[in-house]
Amino acid sequence: MNHLYKPTLMKIEQIKEETSDVKTFRLVFLDPLLKETFQFKAGQFAEISVFGEGEATFCIASSPTWHGFIECSVKRAGKVTQALHQMDVGDTVGFRGPYGNHFPVEEMRKKDLVFVAGGIGLAPLRSLIWNCLYSRDQFGKITILYGARSVADLVYKEELKTWETRHDTYFIKTVDPGGETNDWDGKIGFVPLVMRDLDINPQNAYAIVCGPPVMIKFTVQGLDAMGFSPEKIITTLEMKMKCGLGKCGRCNIGHTYVCKDGPVFSFAEIQAMPAEF
Repeated sequence: MNHLYKPTLMKIEQIKEETSDVKTFRLVFLDPLLKETFQFKAGQFAEISVFGEGEATFCIASSPTWHGFIECSVKRAGKVTQALHQMDVGDTVGFRGPYGNHFPVEEMRKKDLVFVAGGIGLAPLRSLIWNCLYSRDQFGKITILYGARSVADLVYKEELKTWETRHDTYFIKTVDPGGETNDWDGKIGFVPLVMRDLDINPQNAYAIVCGPPVMIKFTVQGLDAMGFSPEKIITTLEMKMKCGLGKCGRCNIGHTYVCKDGPVFSFAEIQAMPAEF
């Protein structure tokens, strides 16, 4: 990009309705060269702009191993997300990025991986999950625990079925009590409680967690009780970001800027942040 704040144009190629308030947008660069050469790493994010409405940060939810497009899953929550939800296939948006750091994939190799996600928090983990499954033989046991308030709130439903039927992946799905349907074949219970039943050796594993703050809080407590060291518990702090460039100051926590130093942090790094956080 020639200018720090000037977005590159992308076309909406596909829109998938995940839930009543979440849509996944497949975006393609209008520049053919950029479409073929664009690269990013799992955990990085982008600024997506709706012209005339504004821009917002979104994790890149597709895998770095998928080429020719990126995907972002958007929960309708404010002005920009509302405008995005009203757009159609063929419409144009602006893109800045990729920004931020990424999940420590190299450090995770040969280790067991435990993914714990809640609701739309599966979006950033989806990028990493497919990244690791692409090189499945380079990782140990892979466990995916995903939950939502109700069956209707589960995102990527077709992919969940794929993970559930894979022989090299242990997948568990759950919904909060009262959120099940008559044909629900998963567990019923809050994610941190269901996690207690997982067969995990914390000495040789990384736990990657993303979801609502309260879920992360109790999940991290549970992982600590299971014997995970703070350095091996990884999460993201995306909700605090705004400009993506460390200019607006909205995401700073002490001397740390989430958009520039994160959004991926180990729990050990979070523990070292000021108490106000």
